[in-house]
Amino acid sequence: MHLSGIRLDSPVNMIVMVVLTLLAIIAVPWFWDRWKRKRLWRSATILLGVVLLVVTTGMAGNMIGGFFPTVGSLLGTGSFSSQGTDAEAAQNGEDLEKLRDTGVTHARDGKGTVVHMKVTGRRTKLTRDVTVYLPAQYFDAAYKELRFPAVEWIPNYPSGPEVFTSGYHMPEQLDAAIAKHVLPPTVVIVPDPTGVPKVGHDTECVDQVNGSASDTYLTADLREWALHKLGVSPNRRAWTIAGWSSGGYCAMNLVTRHPQWYGQAVSVSGYDKAQVDSETEDLFRGRQDINDANNVRINVGLHPSPVEILAVSGEKEKYESFAADQIRQAARPPTQVSSWRVPDAGHNMNTFKSQIPDVLSWIGAHTTPPAPAARHADTAGGVPPWPLPHSGAHGALADIDQ
Repeated sequence: MHLSGIRLDSPVNMIVMVVLTLLAIIAVPWFWDRWKRKRLWRSATILLGVVLLVVTTGMAGNMIGGFFPTVGSLLGTGSFSSQGTDAEAAQNGEDLEKLRDTGVTHARDGKGTVVHMKVTGRRTKLTRDVTVYLPAQYFDAAYKELRFPAVEWIPNYPSGPEVFTSGYHMPEQLDAAIAKHVLPPTVVIVPDPTGVPKVGHDTECVDQVNGSASDTYLTADLREWALHKLGVSPNRRAWTIAGWSSGGYCAMNLVTRHPQWYGQAVSVSGYDKAQVDSETEDLFRGRQDINDANNVRINVGLHPSPVEILAVSGEKEKYESFAADQIRQAARPPTQVSSWRVPDAGHNMNTFKSQIPDVLSWIGAHTTPPAPAARHADTAGGVPPWPLPHSGAHGALADIDQ
């Protein structure tokens, strides 16, 4: 069985672990004087009891917080194509047309279609997992000549696209929001923001100094690919980036760094700058200019642009709430930053999941509906790029390159 098949959020698995832990704890005094090789087996039973107690406590905390649905999502080894997706497409989605029958069948029930594939960036040459949600209307002849708005949903570290279905249960939420007309029919692109290996290699979605160009892959590469292969709208107001936790930071950072391509960002439990901890690579290698250029609070002040940001945090999230306040206070027009607090909520996926309907409503109120492709239109809306410092990452955007 793949690690992605071992559920961490299953009540049955939780009960099994509790029973095993209790048996292991009872076994320590029960067999204490019965072992023939007392030192060896006493040590073994104590160690087993401690390990099971730690694992069970961790599983209980994970279930309460709703952090990771499977062992694979915890370790960053998710089997992306098998978890809640409807179809597997070829490299770069070259055979998407072959999946039309599947999409039409789902559309009859008002359901979107979830497709997984590998996508290689033209600039960066990075290849990563990408899951795409195509709304039911995508397969409707009445929408054939229209371009759909797009949401790029950034998973939290160390998760990948599998959390979109098995953790967030987003396809069902999207189907419901579109059916209620609070969100227009929207294509949702869910990339792997980290690549492999994951554990210990949190890239925070930035172009690392002389490293991997995650920012450029998630923006220039994926946007170009989606315009060509998925036929989404090129209008910057039709593009939203959203995410939870590290994905929330990524959303705000990428939108403020590339306002010529994106109109909105939604962050739930995100923060204002790349984290420095044991899981994060040495992203900036002492380059303060690169560090500052990836600081949302600095960007909304030094490089204001007509982007709208929603920052959501829980009342118990002191750092995230402080970061949201700092970003809002630093923002200069025409940047617009709004925020709300979730009562009695902390930094866990349950906080995020409780906000999904309202987040989708906010996106629906700020994005554009499906519309005909406007020839020769200024899809950037007159918003110029600002000069990004050279990171040295292969294929990375720099200066006003677009």
